[in-house]
Amino acid sequence: MSRLQDKTILITGAANGIGAAAATRFAAEGATVIATDIDETAGKAVVEQITAAGRSAEFLAHDVTSEDAWVQVTDQVRAVHGRIDVLVNNAGIYLIAPLADTSVEDWNRLMAVNVTGTFLGMKHTAPHMAASGGGAIINLSSIAGLVGVAGHTLYGASKGAVRTMTKDVAAEYAAANVRVNSLHPTYVNTAMATYGAAAAGTTIEALGPVLSPLGRIAEPADVVNFLVFLASDEAAYLTGSEYNLDGGGSTLISVG
Repeated sequence: MSRLQDKTILITGAANGIGAAAATRFAAEGATVIATDIDETAGKAVVEQITAAGRSAEFLAHDVTSEDAWVQVTDQVRAVHGRIDVLVNNAGIYLIAPLADTSVEDWNRLMAVNVTGTFLGMKHTAPHMAASGGGAIINLSSIAGLVGVAGHTLYGASKGAVRTMTKDVAAEYAAANVRVNSLHPTYVNTAMATYGAAAAGTTIEALGPVLSPLGRIAEPADVVNFLVFLASDEAAYLTGSEYNLDGGGSTLISVG
Protein backbone atom coordinates (compact mmCIF):
# COMPACT_ATOMS: atom_id res chain seq x y z
CA MET A 1 0.00 0.00 0.00
CA SER A 2 1.89 3.07 -1.22
CA ARG A 3 -0.52 5.23 -3.18
CA LEU A 4 0.59 8.28 -1.18
CA GLN A 5 4.27 7.38 -0.87
CA ASP A 6 6.52 10.32 0.10
CA LYS A 7 3.70 12.86 0.16
CA THR A 8 3.51 15.27 3.09
CA ILE A 9 -0.14 15.58 4.05
CA LEU A 10 -1.67 18.04 6.50
CA ILE A 11 -5.02 16.98 7.99
CA THR A 12 -7.03 19.28 10.24
CA GLY A 13 -9.49 17.98 12.81
CA ALA A 14 -7.47 14.77 12.99
CA ALA A 15 -8.08 13.93 16.65
CA ASN A 16 -11.16 11.82 16.00
CA GLY A 17 -13.75 10.68 13.48
CA ILE A 18 -12.98 11.05 9.78
CA GLY A 19 -9.79 13.00 10.47
CA ALA A 20 -8.30 10.30 12.69
CA ALA A 21 -9.26 7.57 10.21
CA ALA A 22 -7.72 9.57 7.35
CA ALA A 23 -4.48 10.16 9.26
CA THR A 24 -4.15 6.46 9.98
CA ARG A 25 -4.89 5.35 6.43
CA PHE A 26 -2.76 8.02 4.76
CA ALA A 27 0.23 7.00 6.86
CA ALA A 28 -0.38 3.35 5.91
CA GLU A 29 -0.32 4.45 2.26
CA GLY A 30 3.19 5.84 2.69
CA ALA A 31 2.51 9.49 3.49
CA THR A 32 4.10 11.61 6.17
CA VAL A 33 1.05 12.82 8.07
CA ILE A 34 0.81 16.09 9.95
CA ALA A 35 -2.26 15.69 12.16
CA THR A 36 -3.61 18.90 13.66
CA ASP A 37 -6.42 19.59 16.08
CA ILE A 38 -7.43 21.84 18.95
CA ASP A 39 -7.77 18.68 21.10
CA GLU A 40 -4.12 17.96 21.91
CA THR A 41 -4.70 14.88 24.05
CA ALA A 42 -6.78 13.00 21.49
CA GLY A 43 -4.63 14.20 18.59
CA LYS A 44 -1.42 13.00 20.19
CA ALA A 45 -3.03 9.63 20.93
CA VAL A 46 -3.88 9.18 17.23
CA VAL A 47 -0.30 9.97 16.23
CA GLU A 48 1.11 7.63 18.87
CA GLN A 49 -0.94 4.78 17.41
CA ILE A 50 0.31 5.57 13.91
CA THR A 51 3.97 5.79 14.89
CA ALA A 52 3.70 2.64 17.02
CA ALA A 53 2.81 0.84 13.79
CA GLY A 54 6.01 2.08 12.21
CA ARG A 55 4.41 4.83 10.15
CA SER A 56 5.32 8.51 9.86
CA ALA A 57 3.14 11.06 11.65
CA GLU A 58 3.36 14.02 13.97
CA PHE A 59 0.86 16.16 15.85
CA LEU A 60 0.58 19.93 15.93
CA ALA A 61 -1.87 21.84 18.12
CA HIS A 62 -3.93 24.02 15.82
CA ASP A 63 -6.90 26.38 16.07
CA VAL A 64 -8.09 26.58 12.46
CA THR A 65 -9.97 29.82 13.12
CA SER A 66 -6.69 31.68 13.78
CA GLU A 67 -4.65 33.03 10.89
CA ASP A 68 -1.57 33.25 13.11
CA ALA A 69 -1.98 29.54 13.91
CA TRP A 70 -2.17 28.68 10.22
CA VAL A 71 1.01 30.66 9.54
CA GLN A 72 2.81 28.87 12.37
CA VAL A 73 1.65 25.41 11.32
CA THR A 74 2.39 25.78 7.62
CA ASP A 75 5.74 27.46 8.26
CA GLN A 76 6.73 24.67 10.65
CA VAL A 77 5.71 21.90 8.25
CA ARG A 78 7.58 23.46 5.34
CA ALA A 79 10.65 24.12 7.51
CA VAL A 80 10.81 20.47 8.58
CA HIS A 81 9.50 18.67 5.50
CA GLY A 82 10.15 21.15 2.71
CA ARG A 83 6.63 21.14 1.29
CA ILE A 84 2.95 20.38 1.80
CA ASP A 85 1.69 18.10 -0.97
CA VAL A 86 -1.88 17.63 0.24
CA LEU A 87 -4.18 19.56 2.57
CA VAL A 88 -7.33 17.94 3.93
CA ASN A 89 -9.56 20.66 5.39
CA ASN A 90 -11.51 18.35 7.67
CA ALA A 91 -12.02 20.34 10.89
CA GLY A 92 -15.65 21.23 11.41
CA ILE A 93 -18.47 21.54 13.92
CA TYR A 94 -22.15 20.73 13.61
CA LEU A 95 -25.29 22.40 14.89
CA ILE A 96 -28.93 21.54 14.31
CA ALA A 97 -31.33 24.31 15.30
CA PRO A 98 -34.52 25.95 14.03
CA LEU A 99 -33.89 29.17 12.15
CA ALA A 100 -35.63 31.29 14.81
CA ASP A 101 -33.49 29.76 17.55
CA THR A 102 -30.15 30.20 15.79
CA SER A 103 -28.22 33.00 17.46
CA VAL A 104 -25.64 35.29 15.93
CA GLU A 105 -23.16 33.78 18.40
CA ASP A 106 -23.94 30.32 17.00
CA TRP A 107 -23.52 31.67 13.48
CA ASN A 108 -20.15 33.30 14.17
CA ARG A 109 -18.73 30.30 16.04
CA LEU A 110 -19.67 27.70 13.44
CA MET A 111 -18.72 29.88 10.48
CA ALA A 112 -15.34 30.57 12.07
CA VAL A 113 -14.48 26.88 12.11
CA ASN A 114 -16.23 25.57 9.00
CA VAL A 115 -15.75 28.48 6.61
CA THR A 116 -12.94 30.70 7.90
CA GLY A 117 -10.86 27.65 8.82
CA THR A 118 -11.22 26.23 5.32
CA PHE A 119 -10.48 29.60 3.72
CA LEU A 120 -7.35 30.08 5.80
CA GLY A 121 -6.15 26.58 5.04
CA MET A 122 -6.36 27.23 1.31
CA LYS A 123 -4.88 30.72 1.63
CA HIS A 124 -1.79 29.46 3.44
CA THR A 125 -1.13 26.30 1.45
CA ALA A 126 -2.19 26.90 -2.16
CA PRO A 127 0.50 29.51 -2.95
CA HIS A 128 3.25 27.27 -1.58
CA MET A 129 1.91 24.27 -3.48
CA ALA A 130 1.92 26.38 -6.63
CA ALA A 131 5.51 27.46 -6.03
CA SER A 132 6.64 23.87 -5.54
CA GLY A 133 4.99 22.45 -8.65
CA GLY A 134 1.50 21.56 -7.49
CA GLY A 135 -0.53 19.78 -4.88
CA ALA A 136 -4.02 18.78 -3.83
CA ILE A 137 -6.54 20.35 -1.47
CA ILE A 138 -9.58 18.39 -0.35
CA ASN A 139 -12.32 20.27 1.48
CA LEU A 140 -14.79 18.29 3.56
CA SER A 141 -18.21 19.70 2.87
CA SER A 142 -21.46 17.78 3.41
CA ILE A 143 -24.59 16.63 1.66
CA ALA A 144 -26.09 19.59 3.58
CA GLY A 145 -24.04 21.82 1.28
CA LEU A 146 -25.97 20.48 -1.71
CA VAL A 147 -29.56 20.07 -0.49
CA GLY A 148 -31.86 21.80 1.96
CA VAL A 149 -32.57 20.20 5.33
CA ALA A 150 -34.84 21.60 8.05
CA GLY A 151 -32.87 22.81 11.05
CA HIS A 152 -29.69 23.13 9.01
CA THR A 153 -29.75 26.76 7.86
CA LEU A 154 -26.48 27.56 9.61
CA TYR A 155 -24.67 24.30 8.95
CA GLY A 156 -25.90 24.14 5.37
CA ALA A 157 -24.78 27.71 4.74
CA SER A 158 -21.29 26.87 5.97
CA LYS A 159 -20.99 23.76 3.84
CA GLY A 160 -22.43 25.51 0.80
CA ALA A 161 -19.74 28.16 1.24
CA VAL A 162 -17.09 25.43 1.33
CA ARG A 163 -18.47 24.01 -1.92
CA THR A 164 -18.28 27.33 -3.76
CA MET A 165 -14.90 28.39 -2.34
CA THR A 166 -13.53 25.08 -3.57
CA LYS A 167 -14.52 25.90 -7.15
CA ASP A 168 -13.18 29.45 -6.91
CA VAL A 169 -9.75 28.37 -5.67
CA ALA A 170 -9.65 25.49 -8.15
CA ALA A 171 -10.15 27.96 -11.00
CA GLU A 172 -7.53 30.32 -9.62
CA TYR A 173 -4.81 27.71 -9.10
CA ALA A 174 -5.45 25.19 -11.88
CA ALA A 175 -2.67 26.57 -14.07
CA ALA A 176 -0.24 25.98 -11.18
CA ASN A 177 -1.31 22.32 -10.92
CA VAL A 178 -3.00 22.77 -7.56
CA ARG A 179 -6.13 20.60 -7.56
CA VAL A 180 -9.01 21.57 -5.27
CA ASN A 181 -12.07 19.38 -4.75
CA SER A 182 -14.86 19.03 -2.21
CA LEU A 183 -16.33 15.87 -0.72
CA HIS A 184 -19.95 15.80 0.45
CA PRO A 185 -20.72 12.88 2.77
CA THR A 186 -24.04 11.95 4.27
CA TYR A 187 -24.05 11.03 7.97
CA VAL A 188 -20.89 9.15 8.85
CA ASN A 189 -20.72 6.87 11.87
CA THR A 190 -19.02 9.38 14.17
CA ALA A 191 -20.02 11.59 17.09
CA MET A 192 -21.69 14.04 14.69
CA ALA A 193 -24.06 11.34 13.43
CA THR A 194 -24.82 10.25 16.97
CA TYR A 195 -25.76 13.85 17.75
CA GLY A 196 -27.85 14.12 14.58
CA ALA A 197 -29.71 10.90 15.28
CA ALA A 198 -30.46 11.97 18.84
CA ALA A 199 -31.73 15.34 17.61
CA ALA A 200 -34.08 13.46 15.28
CA GLY A 201 -35.24 11.21 18.12
CA THR A 202 -33.83 8.07 16.54
CA THR A 203 -30.66 5.99 16.30
CA ILE A 204 -27.85 5.67 13.80
CA GLU A 205 -29.06 2.17 12.92
CA ALA A 206 -32.58 3.39 12.24
CA LEU A 207 -31.31 6.30 10.14
CA GLY A 208 -29.50 4.00 7.71
CA PRO A 209 -32.49 2.80 5.65
CA VAL A 210 -33.97 6.31 5.70
CA LEU A 211 -30.84 7.96 4.32
CA SER A 212 -29.55 5.35 1.89
CA PRO A 213 -30.92 2.49 -0.23
CA LEU A 214 -27.82 0.61 0.92
CA GLY A 215 -29.51 0.45 4.31
CA ARG A 216 -26.78 2.03 6.41
CA ILE A 217 -25.04 5.32 7.02
CA ALA A 218 -21.43 5.75 5.92
CA GLU A 219 -18.47 4.48 7.90
CA PRO A 220 -15.28 6.58 8.21
CA ALA A 221 -13.53 4.10 5.91
CA ASP A 222 -16.06 4.86 3.15
CA VAL A 223 -15.00 8.50 3.24
CA VAL A 224 -11.30 7.80 3.64
CA ASN A 225 -11.26 5.50 0.60
CA PHE A 226 -12.30 8.46 -1.53
CA LEU A 227 -9.93 10.84 0.24
CA VAL A 228 -7.01 8.56 -0.61
CA PHE A 229 -8.03 8.63 -4.26
CA LEU A 230 -8.36 12.42 -4.39
CA ALA A 231 -5.02 12.86 -2.61
CA SER A 232 -3.25 10.47 -4.95
CA ASP A 233 -1.82 11.03 -8.41
CA GLU A 234 -4.66 8.87 -9.73
CA ALA A 235 -6.85 11.98 -9.49
CA ALA A 236 -4.44 14.18 -11.47
CA TYR A 237 -7.17 15.38 -13.86
CA LEU A 238 -9.78 16.18 -11.22
CA THR A 239 -10.25 19.69 -9.89
CA GLY A 240 -13.09 22.06 -9.07
CA SER A 241 -15.47 19.18 -8.57
CA GLU A 242 -17.88 18.12 -5.84
CA TYR A 243 -18.27 14.47 -4.93
CA ASN A 244 -21.52 13.29 -3.43
CA LEU A 245 -20.87 10.45 -0.99
CA ASP A 246 -24.41 9.72 0.19
CA GLY A 247 -24.84 5.99 -0.44
CA GLY A 248 -27.48 6.74 -3.07
CA GLY A 249 -29.54 8.84 -0.67
CA SER A 250 -30.22 11.47 -3.32
CA THR A 251 -32.12 8.81 -5.30
CA LEU A 252 -34.74 8.50 -2.57
CA ILE A 253 -37.95 10.50 -2.87
CA SER A 254 -41.20 10.58 -0.94
CA VAL A 255 -44.43 10.11 -2.86
CA GLY A 256 -47.91 10.77 -1.57
